[in-house]
Amino acid sequence: MLCIDRPLAIVSHSHVRIIVLVPEDTDIDPDDDPTETVLEGLQQGFHEAITGQTLPLSQLWN
Repeated sequence: MLCIDRPLAIVSHSHVRIIVLVPEDTDIDPDDDPTETVLEGLQQGFHEAITGQTLPLSQLWN
């Protein structure tokens, strides 16, 4: 069964081709960190910035 949001602008009755895209398991990047891990890192970085546990930019490239 196919539902569309609005009628198609087709002048006469004709055949229509429909392409169905289904995500594959291979679309997942194994190098991506889980959302929870990213959020924990952001919270830790924010805490370090607030408490003054930061390095000057000049020291980051030494």
